[in-house]
Amino acid sequence: MEFIALAGLGGIGFVLVGIVVNVLYLRSGLPLPTSGKGLDAATDSFDGIADALKKPSVLVPVTWLCLTLFAAGLLSVLWRGNADQTAWALVGFAGVLLQNATFACVEALRFGMATAARHGRGSMAGLWGMSNVLFGLNQTFLAMALLGFTVAGVSGGLVPLWQAYLGYLSAALLVVSSLAAPYNVEGGNRLGLAGLIGWLGWISWIVAYSVTLLLR
Repeated sequence: MEFIALAGLGGIGFVLVGIVVNVLYLRSGLPLPTSGKGLDAATDSFDGIADALKKPSVLVPVTWLCLTLFAAGLLSVLWRGNADQTAWALVGFAGVLLQNATFACVEALRFGMATAARHGRGSMAGLWGMSNVLFGLNQTFLAMALLGFTVAGVSGGLVPLWQAYLGYLSAALLVVSSLAAPYNVEGGNRLGLAGLIGWLGWISWIVAYSVTLLLR
């Protein structure tokens, strides 16, 4: 199998596995940073789901692998263009790498909070606040990936007009939502709807780009 096709499958795999993981997390009662829960409610939730976190988390590294394959495939295709196209593709690839690293921290913090909630609870405030802010700031990296790969894809003729608008709009919504991250430190949900719509646009954009790679 050619790497470009593998990259297309990676993008679709990222979306499918990501949706499954999020559904399992929601069913387990995981208090997401966008849920609006305060510290006490989040602590009680983490205290009760410490063991339930483990099963869906087994799949999380698969999403990072799939997304990296997708981004590397896009970069290899877009690298063949002019200097501006290459530069924007690098911006997109950097966004993907940064989001993987940031979300690895968010994922690890969840287990830290589950442990803290069961043993004294003293460090929950700091861990919960850090997780909320990191989760919000991560949207900036999603926006970087959307913007970089969309501009490069338009320049290279890979991205149709509707997908370009989807990428730009989703990136703008994610950036706007990320600006509120410091105000969500205690579990608030300011501009959460903008972030949710941007995230839905992000996964739709990935599916569209993945199909393009598969059809090359």
